[in-house]
Amino acid sequence: MKRRRSTEFDGACWRKSSYSNGDGADCVEIADNLPGIVPVRDSKAAPGGPALVVPAGAWHRFVTAVKGEEFAA
Repeated sequence: MKRRRSTEFDGACWRKSSYSNGDGADCVEIADNLPGIVPVRDSKAAPGGPALVVPAGAWHRFVTAVKGEEFAA
């Protein structure tokens, strides 16, 4: 993973988590339209701030694990 300014992602289509606040407030956003990477940012605290850049394959495995409740207590 790398940290980069979220303003470095020209053409990124950011979308917020479906678990974000129902009032329209942004929390966690990802851009899943960039080849090979998935930037993740906290748009509530710093919309133009840094984004964590995750390889697309690792992001897919993470989401699959979360959906499969592999992290449940």
